Amino acid sequence: MKRFITTISFFVAIQLHAQFSVRLIVNTVATKANDDIYVAGNFNNWNPKDENYKLKPFGGSRKSIVLKNMAPGTYAFKFTRGGFDKVETLSDGRDISDRVLEVNNDISLEFDIPGWKDEYPDKPKRYSASPQVRVLDTAFNMPQLNRKRKIWIYLPKGYSTAAKNYPVLYMQDAQNLFNDQTAFAGEWGVDECLDTLQQQLKKECIVVAIEHAGEKRINEYNPWDHPQYGKGEGKAYAEFLAKTLKPYIDSKYRTYKSAENNYVLGSSMGGLISLYTVLQYPEVFGGAGVFSPSLQLSNDIYQMAENFSTASMPAFYLYSGSKEATNAVPNLQKMSDILQKKQRFIIRTVINPLGQHNETYWKQEFKDFYKWMSSNSKI
Repeated sequence: MKRFITTISFFVAIQLHAQFSVRLIVNTVATKANDDIYVAGNFNNWNPKDENYKLKPFGGSRKSIVLKNMAPGTYAFKFTRGGFDKVETLSDGRDISDRVLEVNNDISLEFDIPGWKDEYPDKPKRYSASPQVRVLDTAFNMPQLNRKRKIWIYLPKGYSTAAKNYPVLYMQDAQNLFNDQTAFAGEWGVDECLDTLQQQLKKECIVVAIEHAGEKRINEYNPWDHPQYGKGEGKAYAEFLAKTLKPYIDSKYRTYKSAENNYVLGSSMGGLISLYTVLQYPEVFGGAGVFSPSLQLSNDIYQMAENFSTASMPAFYLYSGSKEATNAVPNLQKMSDILQKKQRFIIRTVINPLGQHNETYWKQEFKDFYKWMSSNSKI
């Protein structure tokens, strides 16, 4: 029997009849005016040093870039000097919100940059992980990729005294999940959220979180080669999750080993690889939280979903925000439509009308995802 839930808060179909050009001009820079300036946004996967998005001299001391073939829609971006440790700030060093670009015709916009992040030493961030979180291994071997990686684990409060088994949630981008010290733009607070929810719901799980690979993050989370980002290593990464990490966790902790009690979750590129992992290993992982997935990188993911067949009943929680890239919601809806045609699937599709492509909104969504996941497993 086919079972699915679709939650659509807001959706407007965008007619992509036209492509526009957008010129971004930086008139003044408070300091380091001779350094290269780049623009990073949801139109280039937030790459802070994308040579295709480097501003060029534009008369006097000004610099500019022309973004060509932009589809109508809403875009978010910031200026950097080649890294998010060198991203633009307010004049006193405080972070700025993403700049928002509404594209519905050819436009030219001018900006001033009052400060850079690296000129204002950060106040030490506090270690904010709860006592239930610890580092499992600082250099866990990934034989499929010939690399080592830090792995974190969250154990429910009652784990040490209970005799029962637990479902497991495998999460990408561990740096952003538990600890403000390591988070790029604020942590998700997964541990605090679960401490509260599990007490309320009386449903517990283990969380295993894998740190991303830094500069190789896009490659590890992309199953296919890409002309701009290079070799896709996602197939090997998914194999690592299924054939190396999960067997190790099952051997060391009291877990339910069946697929229906093992989920994967990620956002952006992490959302893409989480979706791929379940499609590739449905006998190992029974469900995925797919937050704002980077589906635009390859049409192969749609073909993989079209061809996907399994005797099990996989579950997919698909989420996107209406204020992300202009193709984010249509791409998510396309994937949802493909999966809902399958038999014996559990699908939930959520569109947040205010959602942007950042940690704040993924953190907000995690609570609802966990409630949904707990209703579809032995939690």
